[in-house]
Amino acid sequence: MAYLMGIDVGTTGTKTILMQETGKISSSNVQEYPLHTPKPNWAEQNPEDWWKATVKSVNKALSDSKIKAEDVKGIGLSGQMHGSVFLGRDHKVLRPCILWCDQRTAKECEYITKKIGKDRLIHLACNPALTGFTAGKVIWVRNNEPEVYQKTFKILLPKDYIRFRLTGSFATEVSDASGTLFLDVKKRRWSDEILGELDIDRDLMPECFESPVVSGKITREASRLTGLKVGTPVVGGGGDNAAAAVGSGIVREGMVSSSIGTSGVVFAFSEKVKVDPSARVHTFCHAVPSKWHVMGVMLSAGGSLRWFRDNLGAEEVKEARKRNLDPYEVLVEEASTVQPGCEGLIFLPYLAGERTPHADPNAKGVFFGLTLRHQKAHLIRSILEGVTFGLRDSLEIIRNMGISVKEVRALGGGARSSLWRQMQADIMNLEMATLNITEGAAFGAAILAGVGTGVYGSVEEACDGLILTTSRTKPIRQNVKVYHEYYEIYRSLYPALTQNFDRIGDLITR
Repeated sequence: MAYLMGIDVGTTGTKTILMQETGKISSSNVQEYPLHTPKPNWAEQNPEDWWKATVKSVNKALSDSKIKAEDVKGIGLSGQMHGSVFLGRDHKVLRPCILWCDQRTAKECEYITKKIGKDRLIHLACNPALTGFTAGKVIWVRNNEPEVYQKTFKILLPKDYIRFRLTGSFATEVSDASGTLFLDVKKRRWSDEILGELDIDRDLMPECFESPVVSGKITREASRLTGLKVGTPVVGGGGDNAAAAVGSGIVREGMVSSSIGTSGVVFAFSEKVKVDPSARVHTFCHAVPSKWHVMGVMLSAGGSLRWFRDNLGAEEVKEARKRNLDPYEVLVEEASTVQPGCEGLIFLPYLAGERTPHADPNAKGVFFGLTLRHQKAHLIRSILEGVTFGLRDSLEIIRNMGISVKEVRALGGGARSSLWRQMQADIMNLEMATLNITEGAAFGAAILAGVGTGVYGSVEEACDGLILTTSRTKPIRQNVKVYHEYYEIYRSLYPALTQNFDRIGDLITR
């Protein structure tokens, strides 16, 4: 029996799974770490925290499974996208990693757009310059911390820093590299044109592979720390969304996923490169070789509910402890007592700015329509509905691009809630499928490891054999009608508030 390992370096923690080649999970372990916000709109993490969490989670996954290290045939990596790890010539980290949700780089994005030209940039990278992307962070460090930039030997994405610590290799793969803005997405290689225009040395970039390709092997030091066997192959892997798509079978035309984690993602498979003329959604290389995907991203989806839990949900957390439940189960239970539409309360989920469809770092969260009638349960449900309205924004753009939407699969924490699944079906007016797989990006990374090491013949073959639909949630006609009317109001709120978002942003940064 062959075993495969998937390691997902997430925003809140690193998850390691060990699975049999049949797809059965033998063990799973998560190790958490903090996120730091030293200034408003900033978000950073210490890469050493990821490494310590990886070592612990791998050790725990191996010990819990009780299998021999030599039975692990391959390892796949996944992780949060867009982060920037600056390594010096001694291979030490020079500063904390600037994360995907960090919004400090608005001026740098304006510079990139002006330097290259908006249309030319979209032609080359298939995306505009957004504050979340890696390119703006690199230029921000060059502008604001020149001593760090001058010492930089390599710039790595989060999962690729873990690859380096495991294998000693400086490497990435096309799906994650697509989110740097340095990749020619159509040609699936670094863009010498973009790097040249921005005066960034190409040698700062790691080698770029297709996702299932073996990119390194476990070193003796990594073996000593993790318990893995020396020489175990590590494949390219994938950015978290592309890996999660593989792990949920979004590998053929017409397949779409709606994922609610910290961020919210609507992800559509594409055989060819398709670009939104208004650049509201992203076009990236898929982790499936020679394929692409189109993706709309909300920055605060489940993150909005977590904000509520951490700041206003003390009673629910206490109740959850009493009943031995996850606090989110108690929150959703409260939300279920409120009717669709929350009696006129609408939430805008822009707690960390927004990406799709409004690429606006100054966008802010809003409770609109609040009255004396509303109670805590209304606030909770309005968060769930507001996040789902935001997901529909992305779906509407994807449909209008002519991309086939035949099946939508519900993923992430939102998929575990029957209320939130029904809400997605009603707001999108589509049937939502749930799967036998709940391990997400780590599962997809393990599949990619299996393809790269010959356990499976192809990504598609592996997904066909491992991933099954377990249930379907159909829209409720009356709810569809109610939500459509509320969605129209939701869509009108951002344009009405955008100037004041900018004004508030100016006041905060003075």
